[in-house]
Amino acid sequence: MTHATTGRPRDPEVDRRIALAAVAVFGEAGWAGFSVESVARHAGVGKASIYLRWQTKEQLLLSALATHVTPVVDADTGTLRGDLVALARQLVELYSGPSRQAALRMMLEAPIIPGLARRCDQLRQAQVTAARAMVRRGIRRGDIDADTSVTLLLDTLGGGVIAHILSTPDHLADTVHARLDGFADQLVDFVLDPARP
Repeated sequence: MTHATTGRPRDPEVDRRIALAAVAVFGEAGWAGFSVESVARHAGVGKASIYLRWQTKEQLLLSALATHVTPVVDADTGTLRGDLVALARQLVELYSGPSRQAALRMMLEAPIIPGLARRCDQLRQAQVTAARAMVRRGIRRGDIDADTSVTLLLDTLGGGVIAHILSTPDHLADTVHARLDGFADQLVDFVLDPARP
């Protein structure tokens, strides 16, 4: 009587290295320069290790981005200012952290990458839903005027984060990241001041 044998279990550390390499390669080279070969080289593994886990480079990229480019989540701190500071910190973390280049590339290249446009839409929708929930709570609590434009307030906050990140030279990216808390506080106060009752 013969028994089927199972292969060696997958190594989570190899999974992690491959995913990080995929995010890095996509961030540096974009979709045009993204390949299983380049990811394998960057991760220090053979192509077979990647194909064992993902059948196509599209699946590899989507999986890696889902793990390392995380959506914005609602934060109910009890005050609108606290909520928006938490939101600004999440956005700065997303666009200035280790996956910075990949997150920015996603916004630009999603329409040409199979499956990525849907992922970008999900991230965008999660951000909008969380942010609108924060502002509407603030209006109900009387933190800001009831006739405040939710869209303009959030566009100003999100746009401020993106403009700050994009205008920062690469050699200063670590400095910006280290000053995350202070920047988030200043930006939120600047955005909220005109809207406060």
